[in-house]
Amino acid sequence: MEDEEVQAHVFISGRVQGVFFRATTRDIAKKLGLRGWVRNLRDGRVEAVFQGKKSDVEKAIEWCHHGPSLAKVENVEVIWEKISERYEDFEIRY
Repeated sequence: MEDEEVQAHVFISGRVQGVFFRATTRDIAKKLGLRGWVRNLRDGRVEAVFQGKKSDVEKAIEWCHHGPSLAKVENVEVIWEKISERYEDFEIRY
């Protein structure tokens, strides 16, 4: 089912902080109609949760592999999860 609702928990590593990764991720997610959040981690990675149609979540994950122009993504870890909490919107968490 391509349009089933899914959730992906994503960890992006590399040069991904201080390069507008969170803001651009939020913009991409909103454009795709996704819900969830994105935040910086203390270890230098970016963490995100995407909820929405599987095809749109996959597009967001694909984007995470290169990120905004100043980013240098080295690794993207994706964990597919059951939706336990439904988010209303997509936000940056601090």
